Amino acid sequence: MLERCFQYDLPEAGCDEAGRGCLAGAVFAAAVMLPPDFQDPLLNDSKQMTARNRERLRAIIEREAIAWAVAAITPERIDEINILNASFEGMCRAVEQLRVRPAFLVIDGNRFRSSLDIPYRCIVKGDGKYADIAAASVLAKTHRDEYMLQLDALYPQYGWAKNKGYPTREHRLAVRRYGLTPYHRLTFNHEIGQLELF
Repeated sequence: MLERCFQYDLPEAGCDEAGRGCLAGAVFAAAVMLPPDFQDPLLNDSKQMTARNRERLRAIIEREAIAWAVAAITPERIDEINILNASFEGMCRAVEQLRVRPAFLVIDGNRFRSSLDIPYRCIVKGDGKYADIAAASVLAKTHRDEYMLQLDALYPQYGWAKNKGYPTREHRLAVRRYGLTPYHRLTFNHEIGQLELF
């Protein structure tokens, strides 16, 4: 069972992102504030959960959280400011959209640059330690997967329903065959020189 939050003195929001390593699509970030009595044995780092359990937890989190928000940063913005800064910007936007203002943030990872006047703590692998970060990871992942399914309907040849925009062999081969879409991140390496390794 995950610890509910990092500290208990201040109203805390957990923050995480999804889609940082993708070749295509927006990066999604989420912020979640959980009630004191929140617990669910299935909640974990979203990457360790099945898609079915993520969707189940998404509904529970969105219903029971004190506050939650999800923000998306477009491929164009990612190309403009780079993916790391886009991830930071997404988390800041998500926090700004919360209907309850947190007094403390916990960020999954080892770095964060904030435009907010809220103290924070970075926690490596925090989505496997604290429930509020894990909840944010679930929302970021499920909202992004939903978005990639919508894009897959427009560009089925890239297999985004399956690979979600990550640089799989299938995705790279599709880029070679069909070229880039308006949803590809132009500053990312789309070359397939490494395909021989697969």
